[in-house]
Amino acid sequence: MAVLKILQTSACRNDCHYCAFRSGRDFRRASFGPDELARSFDLMQRSGVVQGMFLSSGVVTTTQSMDAMLATAELLREKYQFRGYVHLKILPGAEAAQVARAVEVADRVSVNLEGPSPERLAALAPQKQMKELIGPLHTAARFIREHRRLCDPKVGHGRLGMSTQFVVGPAGESDRELLVTAQGLYRQIRLARAYYSAFNPVADTPLADEPPTDPRREFRLYQADWLLRYYDFSVEELAFNASGQLDQMVDPKTAWAAAHPERFPVEVNRAPLPDLLRVPGIGPSSARAIIAVRRQGALRELGDLRRLGARVAGAAPYVLLAGKRPPRQLPLL
Repeated sequence: MAVLKILQTSACRNDCHYCAFRSGRDFRRASFGPDELARSFDLMQRSGVVQGMFLSSGVVTTTQSMDAMLATAELLREKYQFRGYVHLKILPGAEAAQVARAVEVADRVSVNLEGPSPERLAALAPQKQMKELIGPLHTAARFIREHRRLCDPKVGHGRLGMSTQFVVGPAGESDRELLVTAQGLYRQIRLARAYYSAFNPVADTPLADEPPTDPRREFRLYQADWLLRYYDFSVEELAFNASGQLDQMVDPKTAWAAAHPERFPVEVNRAPLPDLLRVPGIGPSSARAIIAVRRQGALRELGDLRRLGARVAGAAPYVLLAGKRPPRQLPLL
C-alpha cells in the first residue's frame, strides 16, 4: 500500500537529541491546515498516487497539535468519504477525549516510546516523561477494547490497533531491554507491533557525532520480535550475550535451536504445531501446510518441505523425514 507519511507541522517545542525537527535546530518550518492537508490527500488518493495516510506532527502544544490532526482525519472521513487506511500518531500527554476520537477515526494509532525505560528516554528526549507516553497507550487500549465490543461482528474493525517505535542505539539500551518492554506491551495492552529504528545521526543535533547503529542490529530485533508475536517465544528463552545483545551474525531462532540440542531432531510427520514452529526455517504458514499435507501421506524429502514453503537450508539440521535425517551440505570450515 502506498501511504502518504506526513507531519501536520514541523514546528515543535521539544528538543529531542536525535530528531531533525527538534526545537533548537535552525531550519524553515512548515505547517498544513486541516482542510488544506485533507484536500491535498483527497486529490492524491483519487489520482491513484496514494492509498492511505500516516499522520504525525511536531508539538506546538499537545492540545493544539492533536486537535489539528484529528480535524484532518475527520475531514477525510466525513467530507471526502475516505474509507481507506489512516494511521494517527497520538502525541505525548494527549487528553483521553482526543485518544478516544483518534480510535474512532483511525485504523491504527501509535505512541512512540523511543526508549525502553525512563532513563533511556531521558538520554534521547529529556523533555518527555515516560508516563506521558505510556498513559495514552493504555488509554487507547481501553478505548479499542470498547470499540471492538460495540462493533458489528459481521463487519468488525480488523485493522484497529496500536503500535510504538524505539530509537535503537544512542541511549545505550540493550536488545534485552527493548524486547522485554515490547513483550510487556504485547501481553498487557495487546500492542499490535513494535518498530525498531536504527539510529542515524542528524547534523545540528546533540547526537550528531554518535555513530550510526548497525542495520543488522535492527534486523535481528525484528526477527526476535517476530518470535514473540507469532512463534510463542518469550524474551527469557532468547539467546543474549553478557551485555544483553543478540548475536548479529545468527538469526535468533537458529541461535535458540543451537542452544537446545535436546529438542531436536523433530519428526515433521508427527510433531505438533508448537514443535514445528521451533524448527529454524519453518514458519507459521509452512507449519500449518505440513500438518495439512501429512494427513494424506508421509513427507520424505526436503523437496516436500520446500514445496510447502519451508526454508530447507535452515530446517535440514533439525528435522527427521519419515524417521531419517535428510541429506545436507556441511558448512565449509
